[in-house]
Amino acid sequence: MEDVEVFCEKRPRNDAGNKVTVVLGAQWGDEGKGKVVDLLATEADIVCRCQGGNNAGHTVVVDGKEYDFHLLPSGIINPKSISLIGNGVVIHLPGLFEEGDKNDKKGLKGWEKRLIVSDRAHLVFDFHQVVDGLQETERQAQEGKNIGTTKKGIGPAYSSKASRTGLRVCDLLGDFKDFSTRFKNLVQQYQSMYPSLTVDVEDQLKKLKEFAERLRPMVRDGVYYMYEALHGPPKKILVEGANAALLDIDFGTYPFVTSSNCTVGGACTGLGIPPMNIGDVFGVAKAYTTRVGIGAFPTEQLNAIGELLQTRGHEVGVTTGRKRRCGWLDLVIVRYAHMINGFTAIALTKLDILDVLDEIKVGVAYKLNGKRIPHFPANMDVLQKVEVEYETFPGWKTDTSAARKWNDLPVKAQNYIRFIENHIGVPIKWVGVGKSRECMIQMF
Repeated sequence: MEDVEVFCEKRPRNDAGNKVTVVLGAQWGDEGKGKVVDLLATEADIVCRCQGGNNAGHTVVVDGKEYDFHLLPSGIINPKSISLIGNGVVIHLPGLFEEGDKNDKKGLKGWEKRLIVSDRAHLVFDFHQVVDGLQETERQAQEGKNIGTTKKGIGPAYSSKASRTGLRVCDLLGDFKDFSTRFKNLVQQYQSMYPSLTVDVEDQLKKLKEFAERLRPMVRDGVYYMYEALHGPPKKILVEGANAALLDIDFGTYPFVTSSNCTVGGACTGLGIPPMNIGDVFGVAKAYTTRVGIGAFPTEQLNAIGELLQTRGHEVGVTTGRKRRCGWLDLVIVRYAHMINGFTAIALTKLDILDVLDEIKVGVAYKLNGKRIPHFPANMDVLQKVEVEYETFPGWKTDTSAARKWNDLPVKAQNYIRFIENHIGVPIKWVGVGKSRECMIQMF
């Protein structure tokens, strides 16, 4: 009983705790989340990644310099904030340090001092990446199609985690002899499944030992760190989602999805945050729709419109360099993302890409055998068959890239935005009309 009283006396005064702001993709990724995070990160004390790995790609432009982030939270640019890689992230150490060093050359100084890594985060090894490629080749041979992964080893690393043979940051920094034994066992496990897999185990362990020492100063107990941050003095804490709702392992267009929960629940499990500490949840959607890789895409435009969106929008994957498939804005998927995430507001990006179009269509409902369906189909064969019901809007045929406030936008563009807002039932807080930080029009 005495211990309980002591704990109660020492407990921080901010009982409810600080609220965490979460930024999530509302389509198939590539919506411009990095831009929204960058905007909010300028005032954040802590910016966190909660899931995924270096299969994500966020481009941030500041003062004319373009930074590409894959594992590092976009908030690392802010010299006043701490960036945290949470337990739900899978970390490829060579990738992490290569990314940091590359951005360091562009002027991102002191990033190692601003980065905290959870000791519970799982590790992605080089052989996971090789296996990722082998699995894709196998799928192609067996089924005539692959999933279209980034081949960054993310799926195999999460598989190791789920089969309880994975290795974590805390293992790497613990008894290295024990780590080495477990590493060798894991390699053997994969070699028994993929006989063509060759791994120079001793060379890998030598490199991992070096990485361990470079990583050591950054590692913390993530749960305790987040608890202290939530219950200490007032702090602005931001969670940056990677990937997006339609790529979520549970809710996405399975099997053409990523291997983690990139919806709001992933913020809780990937950082150790109680649901009561989740505050604003901002969804990010493009003013049209894009998708990398294969899988159903109801509003895709395999025509001049699709090509124009691809070219004008520079729709090429940051991580893979693959061309993105393009189509009209699909509000069925954005509403579905809202059902799962409960967005408090939306950021609508890349409106300026639509500036040259005579007319613009928006998908508002799916029909199956001529009847509207109220839900988003789980079965991909069904999704391939849906017919999209569109609303058509006149184009504004005006350059919006210089607009900095709502009234600068043409009335037809304003109508387009208001329609989206009303249809989803979520206010649009930002409208993006260009690449840089200044090009985000804040509405309220």
